[in-house]
Amino acid sequence: MGDAGYILAGPIGREVLSFGTIVFAVFATGGQLLAGQIALGVLSSNKLCLMLYTGIFAIPTLLFAMPRTLDRLSWLSVVSVVCIIVASLVGMVGAGLHPVDGWRDQYSVTAKTNFVTAFISITNPVFAYAGEDTYRHFMFFILISEMRRPNDAMKAAYTLQISATTFYALFAAVTYIYLGPDVASPSFTSLPLKWSKAAYAIAIPNFLMAGSLYSHTAAKLLFIRFFRKSRHLHEHTVVGWGIWIFLIVLMNAAAFVLAIGVPIFNYLIGIAASLFASWYTYGIAGAFWLYDSWVDKGRSEAWKRMWFMCGVSWLTLAAGAFICVAGMYVTIKQIVDAYASGEVSEPFRVTFVVEGKKETVG
Repeated sequence: MGDAGYILAGPIGREVLSFGTIVFAVFATGGQLLAGQIALGVLSSNKLCLMLYTGIFAIPTLLFAMPRTLDRLSWLSVVSVVCIIVASLVGMVGAGLHPVDGWRDQYSVTAKTNFVTAFISITNPVFAYAGEDTYRHFMFFILISEMRRPNDAMKAAYTLQISATTFYALFAAVTYIYLGPDVASPSFTSLPLKWSKAAYAIAIPNFLMAGSLYSHTAAKLLFIRFFRKSRHLHEHTVVGWGIWIFLIVLMNAAAFVLAIGVPIFNYLIGIAASLFASWYTYGIAGAFWLYDSWVDKGRSEAWKRMWFMCGVSWLTLAAGAFICVAGMYVTIKQIVDAYASGEVSEPFRVTFVVEGKKETVG
């Protein structure tokens, strides 16, 4: 992504998009650690404190991120995709068999709400859509750089977009229809206990691989920047492996500390989604098309000739800008409200889940 930024806006564009990729990947890793924390908690009936669950899950996440090339992770990613699909099917079946009483006769396509609440419902799927697939939007360039046949990249992209969008919409609709508007996040938590445990047990490999690929991406970006013209990039040297292991540990450690030590981490994920996912998922795609058509196909004449795609690209840019600004506003307002209401605890507090509610010790 940094190299694309360099083409669009020179050195400044490269540094901004590279920095955004690293930050986004670290926060996404932290998000997967929290998903693993919830899964382990449900499976063990929350017998340990949440910090321990996060630490336990962080260890295999770090180990799976260690291979220096993505071909070593590709088959594990296939397993990961199969697991999350099966887990989601289990979740939908569980929701259908145990719906919320009386809700199915009351659901509606629209609902009255305020701007802040409505836009929170936008930033969450924006963040998930930007990074919850096996082939992440912000990982496309790293993936393409390691493909045997880079020309096949668009086939993978189309497969991703069609399958992911369809499955997201289907899963969201089913869980909303059967579990109601108060469905938890992750929605597996709203299922009856045995169904919840089954879904989380099957989904764990996906949480592991997702976190590993995120931290791998952040480390890979820096590793290539350090050794782009060095033999350490392609050869098995002590220096190369030493720096690689250090970067993997650093990225996973940063994600772990953020996830367990920052009480407003979930809100920070919203800020990361607003600042970066809004552009990586929407805005920059429009900028890419506008730049390519301007440079390669005839400048302003190309825009006039392909007026429909030009309009779509400008609308995509505008959508990214709107999500960025509005998302920042609603997330910051959430943080202010959370502090004002006393919901925010102190950093690094030992927390247990008792009868579905978090309780801190000390």
